[in-house]
Amino acid sequence: MPATTSTEATTGAAQTAADSTAHSLRYAWYVVGVLTLLYAFSFIDRQIFSLLVGPLRRDLHIGDAKMSLLIGFSFALFYTFFGIPLGRLADIYSRRLIIATGLVLWSGFTASCGLAQTFETMLLLRMGVGVGEAALSPAAYSLITDYFPRERLATALSVYSMGIYVGSGMAYLLGGLVVAYASTQAMWTIPLLGAVHPLQIIFLLVGLPGIAVAPLLFTVNEPAVHRGASRRSTAPMRQVFSYIFENRRTFLLHNIGFGLLALSSYASAAWVPEFYRRHFHWTIGTTGIIYGSCVAVFGCIGIVSAGRFADYLRKCGRGNATLFVGVLIGLVWLPVNCLLYLAPSATWATIWLIPGCALAAAPFGIAPAAIQQMMPATMRGQASAMYLFSINLIGLGIGPTAVGALTQYAFRSDAAVRYSLVIVTSVACALAAVLLYGALKPFVASLERVRVWNAAHSG
Repeated sequence: MPATTSTEATTGAAQTAADSTAHSLRYAWYVVGVLTLLYAFSFIDRQIFSLLVGPLRRDLHIGDAKMSLLIGFSFALFYTFFGIPLGRLADIYSRRLIIATGLVLWSGFTASCGLAQTFETMLLLRMGVGVGEAALSPAAYSLITDYFPRERLATALSVYSMGIYVGSGMAYLLGGLVVAYASTQAMWTIPLLGAVHPLQIIFLLVGLPGIAVAPLLFTVNEPAVHRGASRRSTAPMRQVFSYIFENRRTFLLHNIGFGLLALSSYASAAWVPEFYRRHFHWTIGTTGIIYGSCVAVFGCIGIVSAGRFADYLRKCGRGNATLFVGVLIGLVWLPVNCLLYLAPSATWATIWLIPGCALAAAPFGIAPAAIQQMMPATMRGQASAMYLFSINLIGLGIGPTAVGALTQYAFRSDAAVRYSLVIVTSVACALAAVLLYGALKPFVASLERVRVWNAAHSG
């Protein structure tokens, strides 16, 4: 009889532990859902410019080169540089408060873009959007990593990164519909603002809702492990840089390799709408609906599939799975880009746009997962900020600008944007595959270093 009671007690304890784990995992996915929604809002605000190249060029009296500065470099410069100090704050203070503050800032600056009358004013506001958005991902990566076991991390971060493609898709879809409707009216009348142009309405519509969802962050709890670590100690910058220097080959090859894949992705996202408008004479409304749908649907499929595939390979024993999948993406994406931008018709271009959107999305979950895997817990926020610094300065800072500059100054023809896209994306994908292949062995060594470091500091 006592043996039976003992067995029942053991079974009951195991069941309670299993229920607790399931509950914790459900809440962890809820946290991912909230953060994914905010990431989607950030990309709506970020990508709306890509759909408005024509109207903004007309209203601000600028060419492709200055337009590319608004789309990419001005945003990326401040996004990347502010990301590093904000990533350090994420290792010390409340991550949900950091994210909430950033959300209010970037949403307010986006809405204010609707009031800009000059290129210089718009440039300053885009810089402000970059500062606000820099608060999100380092803190979000760190939060998600605290909530999930390592064998599910790539999938969890890929789901979070779906926000890129949900947000971008919504920016193109809503932007296209609003532009199509607003073009039927010369002016709109808004309470307190009076008469405004249709272009101004778009920025108000995509910016202001972000402020309304900020209270959702107060339903997100800080894991006890982070609160305890923050009270005890935080790795000083000297220690972080020393650890990164120990793993410098992995960091350089990883960050530059994935940065080049990001370059191809951001260059495409910035100029695909203009590619369709200039070569196939599509309207903004048509482009927004078709491209937005492809980005939202196939971008999400691509990013989650890459994360799940990397987790599967890791489970099968390939420790460098996240980088190996990155190599495959670069190799497959190169010919897809060529077929897309050199397509003889809009139909063929759209057929190749589908795998193009999936491949453009695929790296953005596995790349941060690799950083989280190779860093000690007290350094993840700062390491994530440095990773974001690299991929956004390379990808968002150079990608759109390279295409715009090549079109305007090398080809000297708006119609040559397709050739600029082929050159920029092909070179980026080829170099990315080479660099990430070179990172496979160093990454395995970095995983061993973090295991040793964690064992030495576990007390």
